[in-house]
Amino acid sequence: MDSIRLHLPRQTASAVYRGPVHVTENAPLAPLTTLRLGGPARRLVTAHTDQEVLETVRAADAAGEPLLVIGGGSNLVIGDAGFDGTVLRIATTGRTVRGTTLELAAGEPWAAAVAEVVHEHGLAGLEFLAGIPGSAGATPVQNVGAYGQEVAQTITEVVAYDRRAGETVTLTNAECAFSYRHSRFKAEPDRYVVLRVRFALEDAAGASSPIRYPEVARTLGAEAGSRVDLRTAHRTVLELRANKGMVLDEQDHDTWSAGSFFTNPILTPEQYQAFRSRLGGLTAPAFPAPDGTTKTSAAWLIDNAGFKKGYGSGPATLSTKHTLALTNRGSASTADLLALAREIRAGVHRVFGVELVNEPVFIGVEL
Repeated sequence: MDSIRLHLPRQTASAVYRGPVHVTENAPLAPLTTLRLGGPARRLVTAHTDQEVLETVRAADAAGEPLLVIGGGSNLVIGDAGFDGTVLRIATTGRTVRGTTLELAAGEPWAAAVAEVVHEHGLAGLEFLAGIPGSAGATPVQNVGAYGQEVAQTITEVVAYDRRAGETVTLTNAECAFSYRHSRFKAEPDRYVVLRVRFALEDAAGASSPIRYPEVARTLGAEAGSRVDLRTAHRTVLELRANKGMVLDEQDHDTWSAGSFFTNPILTPEQYQAFRSRLGGLTAPAFPAPDGTTKTSAAWLIDNAGFKKGYGSGPATLSTKHTLALTNRGSASTADLLALAREIRAGVHRVFGVELVNEPVFIGVEL
């Protein structure tokens, strides 16, 4: 791997790097993802300031260069062939707390930022999102959520570069068009580059947000809808995630994953009735929504279709701790992982008639 200093050609005033840019040619991408999978990038640029982000994006767009933007790499499945273009790794920093408002630079490590907000500032609103790997800038893209909490509940604004308009914009919560594991940013993946995310949190005098997730309530011995000690809630979620292999640990291959690989299916009334007709006496989790749809559990479907924890005999298997995580046991390729994902998706559809949808973003591959 050769490290060079590159002066990009002068295209237009807005596309010029005003100083030498440190880039790496033929850069391995696998170490930048939590799956440790994927081929190399033709060029890797790491940006530590918003200005570096903007200049890199503008230069790539002006040159017609394929561009992939990554943060913590926790929600990416990159093909074995890699990426034939520029990969921009956002490593910007900055955490600002004013009263109950929080602003995070896109490159801030999410888990560390949540821990600081809870334990140093005593603010509620993010505590059930503890231990989630990745960077702050990725959270609005996926509308990251866990244990009854999602960032759409607290995000007020997202500052992003609009590649189509060629300018930095500030989008309100409503303009982000959040839905279950989805957003405007995910719907238009080549348009926006997130720079900063702003949140409105709550000072609940040391108490957590109301508990919405049954497993958390059971673990804490609390009633659904009640509040508990804020720091206890954070520590409890960390423990729950760790027990499922969802907290990064270099020595634990169960954590070499992209987290939950499939989203929980949301079924129309007709789909739900067809699904129920296939249960054969089993009772599946069901979470009705006001719009008439019903959400069920992808983990339950996988398990009851015969894919138990640890399933697989190759270098890619299900986690031994959680059926929803597909893992790299140390020597897997992306092709190995996708073969396992296809087998599971086909098996669930065969047994229950439900089509699983991948949660991670795929680069250069399809399921």
